[in-house]
Amino acid sequence: MLHNLSHTPSILGTFVAELRDATVQQDPMRFRFNLKRLGNAMAMEVSKSLAYVNGEVQTPLAPAPTQRLANPPVLSTILRAGLPMHEGVAEVFDRSEQAFVSACRDYVDAAHSAFKIRIDAVSAPPLAGRVLFVTDPMLATGESLVQVLSSLFASHGTPSEVHVLVAIASEAGVEAVLKAHPNARVWAAAVDAELNAQGYIVPGLGDAGDLAFGSKM
Repeated sequence: MLHNLSHTPSILGTFVAELRDATVQQDPMRFRFNLKRLGNAMAMEVSKSLAYVNGEVQTPLAPAPTQRLANPPVLSTILRAGLPMHEGVAEVFDRSEQAFVSACRDYVDAAHSAFKIRIDAVSAPPLAGRVLFVTDPMLATGESLVQVLSSLFASHGTPSEVHVLVAIASEAGVEAVLKAHPNARVWAAAVDAELNAQGYIVPGLGDAGDLAFGSKM
């Protein structure tokens, strides 16, 4: 299931606009900040779909009814680009365990028109029967995310719910993820229609990892 959050006007649109803006992107600290606050705001949106239990707390004056999260989700991200957005999500779900996956594209030609996904490491708590969040700024071809989810499930168990939080998704990427993992729920702050020959989202915003942390070899 896709939740395209851009269909409802909100402050998320302002965050995405700054993330896309090539002039604002010249400040890496601002770019990371925008990813972080986008993660924070999107976590609030996703929280509306989770299970809660009723309870009570004692104030200085009288008991007050409460609603508390039934089961804090496990928060996962893909290194390195996902770290700022993941931090924003973790501020909302501050009692959650966390998981990290190292994944990257290995290009097989000089034009960067073909690549394979390499997963180097997976670090996670047990996932069987739990709620899993996976945060990644860009859902382009979907190949990385499909393999990351498969690796997590194979090594740490199958969650009861999977929520994927992305800043910008491509239509093809969403389709690829939901075809491989039909029970996943994809939450996107924006969805773009096009992928270029190198598998980047157009208009997208560029390489989120490089913009946040600097270029890589």
